[in-house]
Amino acid sequence: MDSQTSSLNAEVNQEDVKNDAPKTNLTDESDELCFEPQTSGATGYSTQTENTHDDVSSQNLMDCRSAGDTDEAVLTCSKSNTAPTQCSNGQKSKRPSSPGPHPSKTTCVAAHTTNTKLPPCLSFSSKNPECTPIDVEMLSPDSPVCKTMFNNSADQDCDGGFCAEHSAFAKAQVMESQQTIKDSDPGSSTKEREHLPAIGSEDAEIADHSGSSNMSQDLIESQPDTILQSVSCPSHNIETKWQGTPIDELNRLPQCAPPLSHLKSAPHHTVTVRTDLLREGEVPVPYPTKFKDAWDDLSVKMPCSEKNLFPMETEDGNGVQSRWDLIRTALQRGFKSCLDVRDAILRYNTAHAKKWDFTALNLLCTECLEHCEVQQLFDTVLPAMVDLALKAPRLCTMPIPLLKSRMNQSLTLSQEQIACLLANAFFCTFPRRNSRKSEYGNYPEINFYRLFEGPSPRKIEKLKTLLCYFRRVTETTPKGLVTFTRQTLSNPPDWESSQTQLTRLHITCEGTIEEHGYGMLQVDFANRFVGGGVTGHGLVQEEIRFLINPELIISRLFTEALEYNECLIITGAEQYSKYSGYAESYKWVGIHKDETPRDDWQRRCTEIVAIDALKYRHFLEQFLPEKMTRELNKAYCGFHRNNANRKHLSAVATGNWGCGAFGGDTRLKALIQFMAAAEAGRDVAYFTFGDAQLMKDVHEMHAFLTESLVTVGKIHTKDVCGKAVVTQ
Repeated sequence: MDSQTSSLNAEVNQEDVKNDAPKTNLTDESDELCFEPQTSGATGYSTQTENTHDDVSSQNLMDCRSAGDTDEAVLTCSKSNTAPTQCSNGQKSKRPSSPGPHPSKTTCVAAHTTNTKLPPCLSFSSKNPECTPIDVEMLSPDSPVCKTMFNNSADQDCDGGFCAEHSAFAKAQVMESQQTIKDSDPGSSTKEREHLPAIGSEDAEIADHSGSSNMSQDLIESQPDTILQSVSCPSHNIETKWQGTPIDELNRLPQCAPPLSHLKSAPHHTVTVRTDLLREGEVPVPYPTKFKDAWDDLSVKMPCSEKNLFPMETEDGNGVQSRWDLIRTALQRGFKSCLDVRDAILRYNTAHAKKWDFTALNLLCTECLEHCEVQQLFDTVLPAMVDLALKAPRLCTMPIPLLKSRMNQSLTLSQEQIACLLANAFFCTFPRRNSRKSEYGNYPEINFYRLFEGPSPRKIEKLKTLLCYFRRVTETTPKGLVTFTRQTLSNPPDWESSQTQLTRLHITCEGTIEEHGYGMLQVDFANRFVGGGVTGHGLVQEEIRFLINPELIISRLFTEALEYNECLIITGAEQYSKYSGYAESYKWVGIHKDETPRDDWQRRCTEIVAIDALKYRHFLEQFLPEKMTRELNKAYCGFHRNNANRKHLSAVATGNWGCGAFGGDTRLKALIQFMAAAEAGRDVAYFTFGDAQLMKDVHEMHAFLTESLVTVGKIHTKDVCGKAVVTQ
């Protein structure tokens, strides 16, 4: 083992693999190369949901009813050419005795209705060329493209696990997968795309099983055939949709949750509302009553601060004026076109007037919206967003603490306060957040200026999704709370001495984390800068989840980049939109009426954990002991809760974390998550996003280990982990 490890160390440049991720924020041209690409587990691979034909077909017409009726209808542009894929929030699976989201009823009204109170356009105009989806992972196993790839490319990777019937083919590709994992972008060569077909033009978090180590297969194949026969599934099980424990037997919130203590501020928990006035169905009251300014290194610098000054020239020389006064004056002038929006934003961001462009916003208004929709946008939606943004001194009265690295700190905001902050982000009002050289260089970007740049169809769809959110929160004020918790793992487990056995597993090649993993701890395949490229060009698992649950985006305002032993837990974020597709094929589909129940703190029972995986420049690098331990500790940090009774812990809903262009081996990453979940006392619901072969392989591995009573410590020993390195 030592000789193998030493030879591997010689092969892998240690300097190349030392860091988890870039330490600075990323440019628009490179955010896909550095932000973790993921198969949409929490969000992507949405086309497989069954029984949603009525949901999708009902959205082919613009609903031209009054804005007050829109919560009952799904709204799309009458010129929609949205691909006929099914969104992930259609017909729900059976949920006995488990309250949770249910499908919204939809009503379509002809587009010629005279009522002009319309929503923004929510699908791509036929005037724009349709982006041809090149994310082959979205295809069915019977797709001609998938079959052609297998038949004609004996030395290509099987895409995303869809060629499931060719299980031997995946194993034959192991040597190929040892090549350096390269990020693929729209400008990459054909040859590069052939080596990573599932990535397409996006750094996708794809379950590229042909590039896997098959460590679990080697472990199983080394055992007697009689043992294998007792735990392996019959060959026909490859055609089943799930294996393992039925998903309805796994713990979900709120059923498994213990009673919550009374909500109150504490030294490590900032609450920005009056907890004594917190009532179900009522909008929380901000606390304190008057705005308390804090212009320091511990708090978010607010745009309405008296110390937020703007330089100006006067007759007496250089002077300053209140930047907030300038913001109010610029935004209250009103908008008649996207040029007015641009001029208003640049009026208080003059240093960036020659750098920022608003092409995407202009295309949305001129190419994608009908005239009545443009009128609705500028007459109703944007003015309401301005009013919401300018309420900051009345709504966000308490200083918002920065969740800095190496801190165990929580922050609870009302959904109304979050909406106000996001409206300010849309209008780019946050000071000192537009440069990577500022004091916030180790924080994600929050102002939306990069979302307006360039002609990318991705950004058009992003804007539709976010405008849907703003339209809904300005029509009806949300009434709940959301908690953000930065958690640091100071004392990781002694993995080799662990006597814990693996917990139960439900694994499926259908469904998505956010829909079928409702009530569970849902994993965000995160970038260390939470949200990844959500305000830029990125549009994979993490970005999609942040778009359909926009309240997640506000975490970028106050969350410093995650360290190797940290995670971010968000409880209560609401889903506002439905979608279809992934990356280039992503489309906003319609509104989603979130019916997830609330807990005693008036938070939706939706718990999301952001954990960032390592990015590997060399395939074998991930089998170094220190790399495997790092990933174990990162996953455990996200799954573990201090002093929690295991019977009160929900299952983990996850998938191919850190795979695809990040170079992770799907089977190794699955095993790592099983070990971390077991040590944390949680069962696992694993979504392979269409990869039936991966489902079968991982279930066989899990079944063998559980029936053989293998402990987490035994799995972590050098004999087992070292075997994976040797076989590569």
